[in-house]
Amino acid sequence: MTSPASPASHPFTVGFDLDMTLIDSRPGIKATFEVLAAETGTFIDAAAAVTRLGPPLEQELAHWFPEERVAEMADRYRAMYPTYAIEPSPAMGGAREAVESVRALGGRAIVVTAKYEPNARLHLTHLGIEPDAVIGSLWAEAKAVALREYVARVYVGDHVGDVRGARTAGALSVAVPTGPCPAPELREAGADVVLADLTELPAWLERYVGTHLPAAVAQEA
Repeated sequence: MTSPASPASHPFTVGFDLDMTLIDSRPGIKATFEVLAAETGTFIDAAAAVTRLGPPLEQELAHWFPEERVAEMADRYRAMYPTYAIEPSPAMGGAREAVESVRALGGRAIVVTAKYEPNARLHLTHLGIEPDAVIGSLWAEAKAVALREYVARVYVGDHVGDVRGARTAGALSVAVPTGPCPAPELREAGADVVLADLTELPAWLERYVGTHLPAAVAQEA
């Protein structure tokens, strides 16, 4: 895990999930699963797999491989991922602007994802999205480890697992129904705020900072 800068130097930190929050990784993940299927001679319904994004890779591989082969296949998938998954996967609408809006308000933006961290970094670099830190291989409640370390006040994600991670960390859960979980499911899981998509985040964040953090932001400015 990347060592955080001093929390005192940032009036607030906002965390973001990656898959289906900042990036639409479905094309790249589908392509990688198809290559893995061809290489191993194993049937993988890649179209179904990309409807379940969020949980760790091993959970999806367990649908297609016996338990004793899952770790091996996860390593192989991650090794081929940069070749097949990075270029086809676009940013979600408003992703760059959402991350930049945190910094424009004097804050710090971090990405906390279940994805293998080196591959997460490749996606962000390719798309020109520049968070202050990237922390990988954390899912659901385990995301609270990084969110607490970076003293995140807000965590933005698309999955009920992201909601659980935010709530475990004591952060405000902001959800976008751009992944596999519809808005009612996110609300039922405990999301504090549900936006239509990331294009709504900069305006919401400006209101949130103005209401909750005016003194801290003024001091930073």
